[in-house]
Amino acid sequence: MSETTGVRLIKTETKINPRTGKPYYYKDNPKAVKARDAKRMYVNGKEISKYDPVHTAGRYKTLEGAAFASLNNYSSVEEGYVYAVSNPAWEGWFKVGMALDAYDRCAGYQTSSPFRDYKVEYCKYFTDRRKAEQNIHTKLAEQKIESRGEWFRGSLTNIKSVIQQH
Repeated sequence: MSETTGVRLIKTETKINPRTGKPYYYKDNPKAVKARDAKRMYVNGKEISKYDPVHTAGRYKTLEGAAFASLNNYSSVEEGYVYAVSNPAWEGWFKVGMALDAYDRCAGYQTSSPFRDYKVEYCKYFTDRRKAEQNIHTKLAEQKIESRGEWFRGSLTNIKSVIQQH
């Protein structure tokens, strides 16, 4: 036992930790740290829980990038958000889409805009995001709202209302 800490040292190596000047504990052994770090997932510098459904070890800029790295896990996740995103370059148009994380998806859109001016106007969590998005698109089409794929031209209040009512 160490006199200063009362912690029992496991003698896996006789090397000294340069940060502390004390022998390495088994958990801060460089090999153990490297092995542990290899199993971690980081998105934009933030560690993601190993229990997250799209957990794939590595470092990624966006959650979407990580999801494509683990496409099988991503496609099997049903829950997520349906969102409405706007850009002032297209006044009155809103993209209604789905994602595991609406704000992360919006960050992905920013790469195509030099002004980084996409904005999440509204998002709502659903247990089945695909089905919810499909139903919301159908409701918007029934209201004769002009559309181009997932982009709809209408009032934000009306689009939010359709998402909220689903």
